[in-house]
Amino acid sequence: MPMPTFKTSFKKTALALATSVTASLAFASAQAAEVEVLHWWTSGGEARAANVLKELMEAEGYGWEDFAVAGGGGETAMTVLKSRAMSGNPPSAAQIKGPEIQEWGELGLLGELDEVAAAEGWDELLPGTVAEVMRHDGQYVAVPVNVHRVNWLWANPEVLEAAGVEMPTTLDELFAAGEAIREAGFIPLAHGGQAWQDATVFESVLLATGGTAFYQQALVDLDPEALGGEQMVEALTTFKRLRELMDDDMSGRDWNIATSMVIEGSAGMQLMGDWAKGEFTAAGLTAGEDYLCAAAPGTQDAFTFNIDSLAMFRVEGEEREAQHALARLVLEPTFQEAFNLAKGSIPARPDLDMSEFDSCARQSLDDFQRTAEEGGLVPSMAHGMAVRADVQGAIFDVVTNYFNSRDMAAEEAARRMVNAAQAAL
Repeated sequence: MPMPTFKTSFKKTALALATSVTASLAFASAQAAEVEVLHWWTSGGEARAANVLKELMEAEGYGWEDFAVAGGGGETAMTVLKSRAMSGNPPSAAQIKGPEIQEWGELGLLGELDEVAAAEGWDELLPGTVAEVMRHDGQYVAVPVNVHRVNWLWANPEVLEAAGVEMPTTLDELFAAGEAIREAGFIPLAHGGQAWQDATVFESVLLATGGTAFYQQALVDLDPEALGGEQMVEALTTFKRLRELMDDDMSGRDWNIATSMVIEGSAGMQLMGDWAKGEFTAAGLTAGEDYLCAAAPGTQDAFTFNIDSLAMFRVEGEEREAQHALARLVLEPTFQEAFNLAKGSIPARPDLDMSEFDSCARQSLDDFQRTAEEGGLVPSMAHGMAVRADVQGAIFDVVTNYFNSRDMAAEEAARRMVNAAQAAL
């Protein structure tokens, strides 16, 4: 066999190089058409709901790289996101909520979605309260996935029947029902001893004892007089009493494990947002029959909202195309219905047919619209909708330390609440 000439070798090398470059470009193009989505939808019902969006993206020819970070009600995910963003490598989209959307927008890291919003008519589709949260400097930078109601009470009807009690509608009724449930041999109130879960229960108690105006003053406006006054002391005292209805093994328990205690019948009730309904649904249970739902006792005229959303980071080229497809699909009826049926929440757009949704979801949508008109709609502090993350963290510390302290007085906790908010601000 003759030795190849230099010209032949060069041609082969050039051809190999061209083939390699073409393959690399094709690979890069394929990669660019993929979205990486950071979220904390990791429990059974949540993971099933998130997978719906992945399947819709893949059906349109886009790749989906799932970046699920479990734990902490999103705290761990935010820590990971900040690390990625600081290194200049943020994901295409991330589950970010409330004031944190504005913080990321101020850093100049979010990409605008006005082109998608205009084409899809988001201004007409979304309630004003929801749309406002999704914008930064007047431009859409995030898309709402759903609307959660936080102030819910869930119950096992068989446990209530065994204890001879009905669903409580006031805090006094809650304590009375709890005593009867304990005497019947069950845990009255399932709870997980984590700071965000403590804060979730606390804000519902504060709403019940002080009403929406006081809630707004204390947990949204951070008014020092509200944070340190008599109404706050009353709310903290009542909140601490709820420990009597919980079991001793609650420390560190995840929320969905607490929900499973209600599902299995070892506990009677749980105060938790409507993502808990996703766990009941995943277990094959029927609302109104196998489990009961009602507004947290004393909060029937209020709706504490938590809006899950995907904020979009600045990307270019085909990745931006894929990102815009993601934003469009999130608000389309197919995903809104499938996701919220699995997740336990209600659609972000109220124009959808709710006939496939259960009685709890229909009640939630009715209450959302009613409280929006009557002034009872308030953002959840515990779930990142009311204040910045640093302020929220400071309040969390006070609430959970007080809840787990044997000797801290409510008055001292109220003073610490004022100091924590002022220091954070």
